[in-house]
Amino acid sequence: MKKNETYIKRCIELAKNGLGTTYPNPLVGSVIVYDGKIIGEGWHKKAGEPHAEVNAINSVKDKSLLQKATIYVSLEPCSHFGKTPPCCDLIIQNKIPNVVIGTVDPNEKVAGNGIKKLIEAGIHVTVGILEDECNELNKRFFTFHQKKRPYIILKWAETQDGFIAPKEKTEKRPVWITNTYSRQLVHKWRTEEQAILVGTQTVMDDNPKLDARDWKGQNPIRIIIDQNNRIPKNRHVLDNQVKTIILCKSTSNVDKENCIFEVIDFGQNIAHQIANVLFRHQIQSVIIEGGRQTLQTFIDENLWDEARIFVSNVSFLSGTKAPALEKKQIEKHSIGTDELIIYKNHD
Repeated sequence: MKKNETYIKRCIELAKNGLGTTYPNPLVGSVIVYDGKIIGEGWHKKAGEPHAEVNAINSVKDKSLLQKATIYVSLEPCSHFGKTPPCCDLIIQNKIPNVVIGTVDPNEKVAGNGIKKLIEAGIHVTVGILEDECNELNKRFFTFHQKKRPYIILKWAETQDGFIAPKEKTEKRPVWITNTYSRQLVHKWRTEEQAILVGTQTVMDDNPKLDARDWKGQNPIRIIIDQNNRIPKNRHVLDNQVKTIILCKSTSNVDKENCIFEVIDFGQNIAHQIANVLFRHQIQSVIIEGGRQTLQTFIDENLWDEARIFVSNVSFLSGTKAPALEKKQIEKHSIGTDELIIYKNHD
């Protein structure tokens, strides 16, 4: 069992290399072991490209060893044809006698069918090794398929006296509360999640680009709440550079290639309606970086999975108070002069 855990742990480490690039597919890592030694490794790098098991099998120099080896994979191998052939078929073709799986795939196209297919082919299958860790690895993918909504991350920065914005602003740009290291970390997060959401006031006050310019990676899809179509055309979020979804009460605007308008009812359950829209657009994760009202909307509807809060050593004395969140922290990190507190919503 300990050996199984060691190799599945390695699968998880490999899988993390694909964070931010595999959507809509899950993060998956795989290793192949013969006679107590790893002879092949791989991970899924991008949707449409070979899966982890394929990359691991292809990396084995002496293919004859596969008939005596064990393949470890963090998530159940697929059994259906998508953009690539089923991984189960490749495992069976190479006559790999043992498969060890971290956790079952919740996608209804797989959901145990891969395991069933391997067993029917006479392969010895072990399931549920470091299952919690494997589920955590794919918390976005699992939330999307099991709860039919994206994984929702709340993020904000507040002063040590509990404000997220000063009382008055003289320029239409952000007032930085955190240090440069924290801001770079946020840009790293933007490359890891599929979308980022802000409200009208944030766009009007700060004119943000909502990109990941301080970190190498893909820019997230922009989700903008603009109930009454107040945002001027010259704002960065309407520059058509990145796919952008505008949530509004009504609109006469016509969708463009990179700008889509979605009408929702602002009278009730706004957060849940937004989550439904994002699910329809196949968005598996979103960072909510809006102002207090936007963040509090998701908190009040208890529709969030994680909250990442920076607390700086700056004081405003007055201004816009930080959102009210009553949950137990699970992690605390020092980022230079800032403190990062992470909460999880287990309700």
